[in-house]
Amino acid sequence: MNDLYVSLSICAQPSETDSEENMQRYPMTPEGKAALEKELQHLKSVERPRITQAIAEAREHGDLKENAEYHAAREQQGFCEGRIQDIEGKLGASQVIDVKDLEQNGRVVFGVTVTIENLDTEEQKTYKIVGDDEADFKQNKISVNSPIARGLLSKNEGDEAKITTPQGEVEYEVVKVEYL
Repeated sequence: MNDLYVSLSICAQPSETDSEENMQRYPMTPEGKAALEKELQHLKSVERPRITQAIAEAREHGDLKENAEYHAAREQQGFCEGRIQDIEGKLGASQVIDVKDLEQNGRVVFGVTVTIENLDTEEQKTYKIVGDDEADFKQNKISVNSPIARGLLSKNEGDEAKITTPQGEVEYEVVKVEYL
């Protein structure tokens, strides 16, 4: 059993109808789910009609074989429909985990905000551990599947973690775990 599943099982127990063999679950925060729902709504209500209109206008120009506008609009339609299907699939298989509902015991699990200190440089960094679609390193949101998050999962405040980075193995101490 992999560490990710063990850590997620700490957060929320799957229902009796869910099984690892049948469905892959996508962990996400409530904010991440809301962002995907907003993007889906935008794609369906704004982008899809705009692309449909562009295809209709391009068809009016005549010969479709040599009509670059038509081919570009059809390509946009393919990307849009693909993204819609991707989002709908992820939302359908989502496992929304709200850390505010979890026992606040200082343990690093999905959704927490964790402050770590590099034991060599004494530099501190704070990250929020989120789902893949929510990750944004510039906002200090890291994917639960990133090497840093995987190295920190299941650690407690005060624990040390060795994490393999492109610069080599780095030791960190878990300074603070917040359930924000």
